[in-house]
Amino acid sequence: MATEDPSGGLAFLASPEPRPQAALKRLQQLYPTVPLADAAVIVVLGGDGFMLRALRRFVDSGKAVYGMNRGSVGFLMNGYRPDGLPERLARARGFDLHPLRMRAVTMTGEETEAIALNEVSLFRETGESARLAIRIDGLERLANLVCDGVMVATPAGSTAYNLSAHGPILPLGAGVMALTPISPFRPRRWRGALLPRDVQVGFQVLEPGKRPVSAVADVVEVRNVASVEVAEDRGSHVRILFDPEQTLEERILKEQFIT
Repeated sequence: MATEDPSGGLAFLASPEPRPQAALKRLQQLYPTVPLADAAVIVVLGGDGFMLRALRRFVDSGKAVYGMNRGSVGFLMNGYRPDGLPERLARARGFDLHPLRMRAVTMTGEETEAIALNEVSLFRETGESARLAIRIDGLERLANLVCDGVMVATPAGSTAYNLSAHGPILPLGAGVMALTPISPFRPRRWRGALLPRDVQVGFQVLEPGKRPVSAVADVVEVRNVASVEVAEDRGSHVRILFDPEQTLEERILKEQFIT
């Protein structure tokens, strides 16, 4: 995880909200930029949601992405300071994030593929609970999960929705994914599982006509799914940069001691 060299060219990408746009105007006055296609480092201005969209956009682009928080929580972002940006980039530590790849098949047989850097989630669409069967590498492990939903989360995404659903926080080097139910009703005591990162997780929707289910890969939603497969795509990655005193590993560790 070497330090980054920003000399290959710098570009800014800002959310359309007023605070990021004001920051963009200020930074463009201070630093020369190149077009996005030519930049080695993309500085993203906004919140975590906008950052996730940017990271998805630059998967396998060879570009590094450095966020500065102009949103609310900013877990994926660095602090916003307009001065000294080249020096901060030169000191930044890089992490390669590998996305989950979702393949969803709808009740009518349509197939959709999408990637997720945080999680792939399944949700009930109506007042009826979802009923799901879960397979790991083709072997059925849970025949009938009755729930509001379920998700597969990456270590980087384990502190987001996964944590809110009482899933575990995963260190970056743990080599596992979290399989976490959302409001499970049956089996009443099942609280999820830790899975090796190289397995394929399959979900079969039981009674999809009566109990319709949506699948969501970060921000891409597919409605009325019949089956969903999820696996980590080790052949794809995006590089995210953090100030050395606030690396992603340090942030994930700190989340475990917040009271």
